[in-house]
Amino acid sequence: MDFGGGDEIRFERKGRAGVVTLTRPKALNALSHGMVRALAKALAAWEDDPTIAAVLIRGEGRAFCSGGDIMQVYAAHRAGEEPPAAFFADEYRLNAHIERYRKPYVALIDGIVMGGGVGVSFHGSHRVVTENAQFAMPEVGIGFFPDVGASHLLPKLGGHFGRYLALTGNRIGWGDVLGCGLATHAINAADQERFAERLCDSGDADAALEGLTVSPARETEAAVLEAIGRHFARPSLPEIIEGLKAEVAADPFAARTLSTIEGRSPTSLLVAWREIEAGRGLSMADCMRMEFRILVRMLAGHDFYEGIRAAIVDKDRQPKWQPSRIEDVSTADIDAYFAPLGKRELTF
Repeated sequence: MDFGGGDEIRFERKGRAGVVTLTRPKALNALSHGMVRALAKALAAWEDDPTIAAVLIRGEGRAFCSGGDIMQVYAAHRAGEEPPAAFFADEYRLNAHIERYRKPYVALIDGIVMGGGVGVSFHGSHRVVTENAQFAMPEVGIGFFPDVGASHLLPKLGGHFGRYLALTGNRIGWGDVLGCGLATHAINAADQERFAERLCDSGDADAALEGLTVSPARETEAAVLEAIGRHFARPSLPEIIEGLKAEVAADPFAARTLSTIEGRSPTSLLVAWREIEAGRGLSMADCMRMEFRILVRMLAGHDFYEGIRAAIVDKDRQPKWQPSRIEDVSTADIDAYFAPLGKRELTF
């Protein structure tokens, strides 16, 4: 089946399921604009196709999907071209469509899932992880912000775990992904093909999972979960940082977490804090409108491109954030990221 996307994404009709496979394993299945547009077309066609009962999405290789192809963004910036806001607009519309999809949307996550990969998986009805799953929203580490609906997903996690993930960008394994509520099910990697075959035969995701699900223990120990809940319950980012500083000498978790946060973009941290708090009271569509407002301002700024340079291009891991300290970022600076865009607002 050809919905576009070339050799980067494959669409198949298997039994009662529409099967999507991300086929850029050397690029860890990073999403290109062509992949986003092709997936949007397929989902629209399959939603109205009575012979398709469910959609299954998976990735080739060791990643489900590592995120959006940010090197395309960096290349456009270096060439002096218009920032590719259209890519993100189409991606965000796709994320919103997945969240309201009228049929079971099953993401089989066997490997790395980050950024844009989260957007095409964790808004679906069934988020199935294996022991190879590695989840992260690492955007604050590259001067960006947790997008693709993170403002809709992360506020729902108990124990302030969503705040922790957004502000640190730390990776978590399958036990934590399931335990915090991001995933709906876990299966062993060895059972993936059996599950996929069952799903394609029946079109019934719940029936296909019967007898295959497992309950992995959380990788994060109870004492650390308690510390996360205590520290990240504080009512502002500066108060979280001060609380961590107060316990650095006595608590390895506080020392590690403070060190991580202090290496992130101050602007990104403050934007992430506000978007996660705002997202608690917003619909998915309104979250995506908010995130698009932030995105447009990020593309016109400094830290995102500097973060890509330091992490991917030069790989010196020494980003020069502007401003370099949280106390130098004003409330007005952050307000500007959330201001309406007028005629440029994201529409659905």
